[in-house]
Amino acid sequence: MNYFKKMIGTTKSPPSVGFSEIVWSWIGAFLGIAPLALLNYTILEKTDMVMLIGSFGASSVLIYGAIKSPLAQPRNLIGGHIISALVGVTSYKILYSHMWLASSIAVATSIVAMHATKTLHPPGGATALIAVTGSQKIINLGYLYVVIPVGLGAAIMLIIALLVNNMPKSRRYPEFWF
Repeated sequence: MNYFKKMIGTTKSPPSVGFSEIVWSWIGAFLGIAPLALLNYTILEKTDMVMLIGSFGASSVLIYGAIKSPLAQPRNLIGGHIISALVGVTSYKILYSHMWLASSIAVATSIVAMHATKTLHPPGGATALIAVTGSQKIINLGYLYVVIPVGLGAAIMLIIALLVNNMPKSRRYPEFWF
C-alpha cells in the first residue's frame, strides 16, 4: 500500500509565473529556434544536412522558460546534448539490426552518461533517440550528427539564451557554467 501512496505526491504545485516571465520565455524560444529553422528550411533543405531536431524544442522550454533550473544551465545544455548524441550514434552503429534494443540502450545509456558527467539535460534523451530513429538524413550523418545539428544548434541556442535572458532586470542566466 505504501508503494501506491508514494504516487500521491508530497508537495503543492509551484506558483505561477508573472506575465513578464511568460513574454520573455516566448521571445527567447522564438529567437532561439528561428535561426535553426531558417538554416534548416532554406540553406540546408536541399542538402543531406539538418539543423533542427525535436529535442531542441524541449531544450527551449528549459533554457528560456526555466532558466534557474540546474538542468537548463550551459554545461547541461551543451554537454547533455553532445554526450547523448555520441551515445545515440554509437548505439545505432552497433545495434542497427535490432532497433528496439538500439533505441532503449541509447536513451538509458545517455542518462547514465549525463549523470556521470554532471550534464543531465532531459532533452538529451531525445537527442540520443533521434540519432537512432531519426530520418535517413539524420542516420546518414553518422558522427557528424554530434557536431551539426547537435553541437552547433545547442551553441546557437545558448548564445540566444545569454542575450535574451539577461535583457530584463528580473532575469539572470546562467546560474553557473561548470
